[in-house]
Formats: sequence, structure tokens, C-alpha cells
Amino acid sequence: MAVIHPTTLTPTKLELLTSWLPAQPWYRGEGRPELAPAGGFRLDDPEGEVGIEFMVVTDASGARPVTYQVPCSYRGAPIVGGDEALIGTTEHGVLGQRWVYDGAHDPVLVAQLFALLIGKAEPQMQSTSAAADPSVTGWIAEPVPGAALSSTIVSDDPEGTDLVVETADDGCRLGIHLNRVLQPGGNPGGPALGHLTADAPLPDGTMARTVFAVVHAHP
Repeated sequence: MAVIHPTTLTPTKLELLTSWLPAQPWYRGEGRPELAPAGGFRLDDPEGEVGIEFMVVTDASGARPVTYQVPCSYRGAPIVGGDEALIGTTEHGVLGQRWVYDGAHDPVLVAQLFALLIGKAEPQMQSTSAAADPSVTGWIAEPVPGAALSSTIVSDDPEGTDLVVETADDGCRLGIHLNRVLQPGGNPGGPALGHLTADAPLPDGTMARTVFAVVHAHP
């Protein structure tokens, strides 16, 4: 289980995201974000090397608040060839320098997201060590053999991030759409093989079930 260290980050996660978000194709604002934490959850890396966090942040800079999902991976060394996915670097008070990546482009995070969807990984509380988060639910309607992935294709556009994953066992291909802009209380929409849901805030501050990701067949 991941250990959450009560320490400092310099710069903070929100400071890193404030600089990074405006360059993303799915960012809905027009200027500098005004971000506040709004929830999220974690997954464990079986090797214990990579921190995995699905952050939820709300931007209050526009006429209406917008809530974003940002899967982040935290590493003790850079990913070779991963510069385009780098959110930034930060100094962790216990672990030292950490490289923070957009986790949709990190193979460790994607593998654990897939494992969660097929019931092979357990979601964890965002800020508590070794505590499962039963509010996070992932499922796929049809059995998918194994949890190992042989390849992943990632593409970003104004509607979010699309992952095409292929399993190592039989070459089964699935599409996973990450909703970067979260619509609390929304449904998956259209035909889907599965989805990932968790709690996210409504404008009045209450929480509602929200679709974080949708799984669909891919040719």
C-alpha cells in the first residue's frame, strides 16, 4: 500500500497545475486558473516505485467553476522520452526531487487504471495511507483476460483524453475515454462496455457520482 507522507512539496501540486493546465487542449478557461482541490483517489504501483493519484481540481477563474480530472504520476527519476507529458518537478520533503507527469501518458498509471477497471486493483483514499476507497467503482461488462498491457496509444483533444490499450494475452483492444472536464451527476452516455465512477463536487459544494472514464470496444 502507498504511504502518504505528511510533508511539503515545493512547488505545490496546485502551483504546478496552474502553469500546466492552460496549455492542454481540453482546458476550458481563457487565462490563469484559480485552482482549489476537489477530491480524488489513488492507486498502488505493485512495484512500489511510482505514485499514482487521480486528482480533481476546480478552477474558479471563469464565470462558472469548472472541475477537471488530472491523473498524476510521481517518479523519482524522469521517464525517458516523456518530456511532453511532464507537468513539472517538485521537491518532496521526505523523498526528494520528484518528476510529476500527466498520468495518461505514464504506462504504470495506465496499467493500474486498466487493472482497476477489470477488478484487479483496489482504489485507495487520496490522503490516508493503506486505506481503501469504496466510493470509487470501476467495471467492464465483458470478461477481459489478464491485466497486462502490451501497448497503449494516447491522444488528447478538446473533449478529453483517449487511450487505446491492447492486452498482452490475446491482443484484445479497448478504448478508454478519460473525462478531463467532470460533469458531476452525469451518465456515461451512449453504448459502453464499462466505466469508472467516483465522487466529484457540485457547484453548491455537495458531492455527486461522476463518470471519470468510459470503456468502449475498439477495432
